[in-house]
Amino acid sequence: MIFYGINSCKRLSGTVLPLLLLVHAFFLFVLPSNALALTLEEGLKIVAEQGRDIKISEAEEDVVREGVQLARSPLLPQVDLYANQTLLSYQPEAVFGPFESVPISEKDFLTYGFRVNQLVYDFGGTSSMLRVARLGLKEKKLDTLRVRNLVALNFTLAYLDLLETEKFLRVAQNEVKRFEAHLNDTRAMYEEGLITKNDFLEAEVMLSDARQKLLTTENLRAMRASRINSLLVRPLNEEVNPEEISVKPYTKMTLEAAWKSAVRLRPELKGIQTRIRAKKEELKATKASFYPNIYVSGGYEYQENSYMVHEGNWSFLAGVKVNLFSGGATRARIRKVGAELRSLTLTEEKLRDGIMLEVKKAYLQLRSAGKKVGVTNEAVAQAGENLRLQRIRYHEGVGTATDVIDAVTLMSRAETNYWSAVYSLKRAEAGLLHAMGEDITRGYGKSSS
Repeated sequence: MIFYGINSCKRLSGTVLPLLLLVHAFFLFVLPSNALALTLEEGLKIVAEQGRDIKISEAEEDVVREGVQLARSPLLPQVDLYANQTLLSYQPEAVFGPFESVPISEKDFLTYGFRVNQLVYDFGGTSSMLRVARLGLKEKKLDTLRVRNLVALNFTLAYLDLLETEKFLRVAQNEVKRFEAHLNDTRAMYEEGLITKNDFLEAEVMLSDARQKLLTTENLRAMRASRINSLLVRPLNEEVNPEEISVKPYTKMTLEAAWKSAVRLRPELKGIQTRIRAKKEELKATKASFYPNIYVSGGYEYQENSYMVHEGNWSFLAGVKVNLFSGGATRARIRKVGAELRSLTLTEEKLRDGIMLEVKKAYLQLRSAGKKVGVTNEAVAQAGENLRLQRIRYHEGVGTATDVIDAVTLMSRAETNYWSAVYSLKRAEAGLLHAMGEDITRGYGKSSS
């Protein structure tokens, strides 16, 4: 019985083990993983809809929108409903003859009614402030557009950083493989007595250093993936698999054309121009304080008083109100708004120059990055050929282990420089689009080419 149980267990284990391996392979390769396959276009769409900075700016836009309604309210009728109870110590009386008095009202009485007040004309003061509020809303919408494009730029740069890190990771993995191959060669030659132990130990040290670089690059890749998840408002540890960018935005314009585009499209410049217009309207509204306000008022009042012939009564009045002296406050406000207007005008000039410099810097970076790609691409080919020759020389006993190590290091450096140049070019393209005021999301859309 005991032998039978042992044999059964062996047969069972021989049957179950392959089955478990098959199930493991199914879950590993057939079922979809939790990794997020992401394109730049998809990511830009997500951050445009769910980005925190954009939502904050849109909420601030709602606040400013309500300010427009507040500025409009003085132009609309103001309706007041009121009620009050009067309690007097003495009953009101009127003198009637030299020795008599007659009551003219009850001692306690209730009064209630409503009154409508309407501003007729204030020489443009309220209407100017309404235009100020509307221009403020327009400026805030332009600021939301600025935030939206800045968020798109930051996501694009983070996406390119992640793609660049994946290329660096591939370079680090290849460097480890090359040093492993070199270590195998030195081990074989050392065992045959063709080289000293120093060469073998040096190969081990270089392999260890390459593995440390690989770990550092893996950590960098994880941090940059978390940055993408943060911008997408997703869990930081969620795996991200970015796809290579298939769309190349149009950036072959001249510097003068780029300048014209920036002046025409940059929301910051439009925003300060809108603010200047609003400040001019505010100046008009402040000057209108010198002029009178013309208004009308009317309503109905009912007084529960038996001495009144008509307890209920309608009323209407038209009036003029003017402030004759306010301690110099109005003139001070006019000077204050005028100074703010001059400051904004100077700020606009400074901002315009800053934008022009930003465009030129992005334009030159783009041209420089394009040239670096060609140079570093040639360097990769040269480094690859150098590594091949040094390995041949080392196998034939002509070259040294140091020559091979230097060739591997040079190859890794050339590949790193190449990928750095490639993604610097792509970052420069995105930077130029942003500097010109172009919509980055649209620039990397499917319709672009």
